[in-house]
Amino acid sequence: MPTFTVHEPPPRKDESVTAPERFVFVRDGFYFWAFVLAPVWLFVRRLWLALLIHIVLTIIIAVGLKFAQVPAFARGICELLVALGIGFEAATIWRWTLQRRGWKTLGFVVAEDQEIAEQRFFAEWTKGAGRADETPAAPTYAKPVWRGAPAPSDVIGLFPEPGQQR
Repeated sequence: MPTFTVHEPPPRKDESVTAPERFVFVRDGFYFWAFVLAPVWLFVRRLWLALLIHIVLTIIIAVGLKFAQVPAFARGICELLVALGIGFEAATIWRWTLQRRGWKTLGFVVAEDQEIAEQRFFAEWTKGAGRADETPAAPTYAKPVWRGAPAPSDVIGLFPEPGQQR
């Protein structure tokens, strides 16, 4: 079942709290269109730095393989591997860009599709469990119990008592 990460943009100048309609749900997994048309996918998602890095690395790899006189079949395999890498890491690239732009990661949701993920997230978020503007309560821990120094007959693990047969 797909997993979605939920991202909150920074508030606009006229907002005190970000409108929930602007939240972005990024699905983990393979992005087919990022695999097939990586530059177009990066352009549509407005991932400018990732697009620039992709173009520069693709040119460097193509020129390097051409200069090394690598056969066309091997160059095609390298281009396919780069495209597969983009397809598999598209969600990571998207999340990296959002984080770089100051977006907050609010959490993750497991759901069949994005619509159900949004319903599940906002159902919990409206209860106040996931509000980004609230500070979470400090965790409370139990006080450790002091039992004194270990006895010489104490054994740690699944070993027999000292001096007994197996």
